[in-house]
Amino acid sequence: MNRKMRFFIGIALFLAVQSTCFAQFAALSSSAKTKQEKTIDRLNNIAYDTYLQAPDSARFVAEKALLLSEKAKYQSGIGHSFLNIGHIYWSQSYYPIALFYLNKALVNLPKNEPLAISNCYNIMGRTYTDLKDYKDAITSLDKSEHFAGNDPASLAGVYSERSLVYKRTGKYDEAILNVNKALKLNRLAHADGSVAIMYGRLAGIYKLKKEYKAALAYSDTSLKLSFTTHNNRLRATTYVDYGFIYYYLKDYNKAIAYANKGGDLADSIGVVDAIFSAYKVLIAGYEAKNDLKQVIACQKRYTAAQDSLSRFTERKNAELIQSYFAVNSRLNEMAAEERNDAIMKSQMKWQNMVINTLTLSLLAVIALLLVTYYFFKQKKLLSERLNMQNEALTRQKLVIEAQTTNLETLSSVKDKLLAVIAHDLRTPLANLRNMADMFEMDYLTNEEIHQLMKDINPMVKSAELTLSNLLDWAGNQIKGQSINLTQLDIFLMGVEMEQTFNHALQKKGISFVNGASPGRSVTADENHIKVVLRNLISNAIKFTGDNGTIKLASEYQDDTVIISVEDTGKGMTEEEMGRLFSAKTHFSSRGTSGENGLGIGLMLCKELIELNGGKLWIQSLPGTGSTFYFSLPLNAEYA
Repeated sequence: MNRKMRFFIGIALFLAVQSTCFAQFAALSSSAKTKQEKTIDRLNNIAYDTYLQAPDSARFVAEKALLLSEKAKYQSGIGHSFLNIGHIYWSQSYYPIALFYLNKALVNLPKNEPLAISNCYNIMGRTYTDLKDYKDAITSLDKSEHFAGNDPASLAGVYSERSLVYKRTGKYDEAILNVNKALKLNRLAHADGSVAIMYGRLAGIYKLKKEYKAALAYSDTSLKLSFTTHNNRLRATTYVDYGFIYYYLKDYNKAIAYANKGGDLADSIGVVDAIFSAYKVLIAGYEAKNDLKQVIACQKRYTAAQDSLSRFTERKNAELIQSYFAVNSRLNEMAAEERNDAIMKSQMKWQNMVINTLTLSLLAVIALLLVTYYFFKQKKLLSERLNMQNEALTRQKLVIEAQTTNLETLSSVKDKLLAVIAHDLRTPLANLRNMADMFEMDYLTNEEIHQLMKDINPMVKSAELTLSNLLDWAGNQIKGQSINLTQLDIFLMGVEMEQTFNHALQKKGISFVNGASPGRSVTADENHIKVVLRNLISNAIKFTGDNGTIKLASEYQDDTVIISVEDTGKGMTEEEMGRLFSAKTHFSSRGTSGENGLGIGLMLCKELIELNGGKLWIQSLPGTGSTFYFSLPLNAEYA
């Protein structure tokens, strides 16, 4: 990434953070604390995700997150902001400054975030390693491992940094062992960026072991992964490693080419260690080629870079102190603003007390006036109430009279229903009793019992359906019905009905045709529609002769679906159809095989269809069969 690209990334991050911070400060008094914390966490995530590509811009974002965290008293945000700043300074090789911020992070990170604490100790261990303080490095990494627990990514970081310590202290086998442990854990944690770094680590170790073929192979893998993980720092150090390897292989032209490439990239992102390593390769390479002019030029640039680093470090230390005091100054200003707010709130509270007192006094006067007016109007109100009570009594009388008439009607229906029940249920019960008597006296063989059970099963199911319809209808009359809307597939319900009546269909040789549209749904109460289909198909079987046909069909029209059950049975006259849906005039007739029915099922079907927003109607001719239609809305919204 060149300097121009870094500049544009920095400007974009600056504008994004400025916009976020401006909105946060403007809405701070009215925003919920949770929203502030999310904003701070987002800024810290931006800083962490971009520190390798644009470290200066990432540090600016982390400092903004720190300022917001201090204002919001968000302890986790404070700790993570310090951690990000320290991490960024380490990436730029400003190790003492990095340690300062990492120690601040340890003080502020909450104890309930052990992985964040582990990460902080891990970065401290790396920083001590880069400062060649290997004893403190190992101590920090041991603490990192303690807080990492069983987290694969955190443990991988510990093994990674330990491998660097062993590499720099010449314990190459232990270094390789720790790299392999880190690689295994990083793959488990899907940490592709860390996997890339580990391959770069292996390349460096084998370079020091003078196994250059293996070093080149691992460098190739590291370079490839640096592109997929967008790790410019790793790419720069890999190019420089190529330079060292080719120098040792005495291919000085390649060594110089890779050193220049790595040094330019390191300079563009501010990786000081890689810059100095690149100069070392260049100086050694040009010396091997006896190009003294280039050796002197590189030596001068190397010395100038060291002097520039010293001056830059001094300037950065001064900026650190200035930044620290600037943050403290801003925090002091915030504290002063909070004190002023407290004073203003206290004054407003006193003013509110005065206003409330005056308001209460005014309300007391108004209350006295209202009491006087109340007594003045009391007589008139009492008179109006008496009139209203008389009107209410009149309405109640009318309601009672209507209820009396309804009760008389229900009583009449009840008497008729009981008579029909006694008549229609007598036969199946008598058959069951006779069968039980014959079974008890051993008059029947097993084959005869089996055949009788098959023959009586339709009559029992008919009686069961009669009782079920009666209970549903009676419950509807007494306490009303409620519906539970769901998406229904009529085709699938037809499949279920065919399975339910399979025995009855086979006994009479009736063909059931499921012509409903599969995969299309309608909104209705599932139990209600099952009751309707069960009654209509049961009636169709009852009145259809042997080898007949029953067809279920559905037709979608705009926002309505029309469902039909068509049979080739006895059919009905106009007079019979007119009496089907009346509680007073309904009738019941026997089916083609002598099946009984109460006649209450169709009344129940009509009520359930209307409850679901549709209607039920019939087309029939004597001798040609009947078709029962009912409609349902496609998108019902009623309760």
